[in-house]
Amino acid sequence: MAPQQKQRKMAIVGSRSVGKSSLTVQYVDGHFVDSYYPTIENTFSKVIRYKNTDFATEIIDTAGQDEYTILNSKHFIGIHGYMIVYSVASKQSFEMCRIIRDKILNHLGADTVPIMIVGNKSDLRPEQRQVQTPDGKKLAEELGCGFVEASAR
Repeated sequence: MAPQQKQRKMAIVGSRSVGKSSLTVQYVDGHFVDSYYPTIENTFSKVIRYKNTDFATEIIDTAGQDEYTILNSKHFIGIHGYMIVYSVASKQSFEMCRIIRDKILNHLGADTVPIMIVGNKSDLRPEQRQVQTPDGKKLAEELGCGFVEASAR
């Protein structure tokens, strides 16, 4: 009998229009969504193989956050990790990363939780950037998070 898959749940959070849904759809389904429809919430499933272990992963694509939005309590229950996404073309979305991370930790009453900060839209031309790669790396280091830049294209 095959060993049972381990279950993992992660939430994708960030400001509006940073590409959370596009990143998620690209990762799960392998195609780019060119149109923008604000997400209320979507859940995706994907089996991820890591170190010879399969993880049945539930990915929760959340609605865009702003500094006044309160993350829904279901975005904290049973979540194993978070991906905070910003757009490299939006300084405001970058500045929201710290606020969102603090909201997550405050709500969980924890000092740490696995968090990856993702600078999305890295395919944009240099003159379209408002946030440079070293700034993203520095923020992630300050917050004790992982960091990567990505493009859903």
